[in-house]
Amino acid sequence: MTDITIYSAVVCPFAHRTRLALLEKGIEFNLVEIDLQNKPADFTDVSPYGKVPAIKHGNERVWESAIINEYLEETFPEPPLLPKEPILRAQARIWIDFANTRFVPAYSSLLRSPNLEQQQAAAEELRNHLQFIENEAFAKLSKDGPYWFGESISLVDLTYFPWFERWVALKEYRGFQIPSELTRLRQWKHALKERDSVKAIANSKEFYLQRYAKFAPLAAAAN
Repeated sequence: MTDITIYSAVVCPFAHRTRLALLEKGIEFNLVEIDLQNKPADFTDVSPYGKVPAIKHGNERVWESAIINEYLEETFPEPPLLPKEPILRAQARIWIDFANTRFVPAYSSLLRSPNLEQQQAAAEELRNHLQFIENEAFAKLSKDGPYWFGESISLVDLTYFPWFERWVALKEYRGFQIPSELTRLRQWKHALKERDSVKAIANSKEFYLQRYAKFAPLAAAAN
């Protein structure tokens, strides 16, 4: 009997990260789906911020996806989802921070902003971030492997992929596609889509288009 429970919401990319980490590690867990528009009154007893994901491990609780995933890595070290070498672990944490502080805000700004000028600025910022990932991650860290750190999947891959599964929303509502010249990034996305963990909880394009429509106020496309 598992003693881990994850509080999740199927539409939430942050919760998606942690479900992928649990699946990649082969950890049994109970799943509690939270309606983010109608949260249980006692949900803050588990997640003080009132956000998903959060986990309970026995009598302990952990929240915030990046922190949960490192907790799982430390508590269930096999199979490893962070490199062993300290410098590569540092690099992994840098890229996770880049996702949280730069990539995700640009993505969200592009999708959610109703103002064309703001959309164009966010689109340019997101293009720059994607180019930076292509040049600094895949060209320097991946070598010939399909993942961020080469042949082995890591928490970094799981950190970014949920937004790429949802990319259909940016394409549909903002006309924004991954630039064709970013070949390594496109190969990485394809490799992740073929993972058993990803397939196990993948949602259809129609699912995301329906649910993200309300987050994409109408305005002219950014491209």
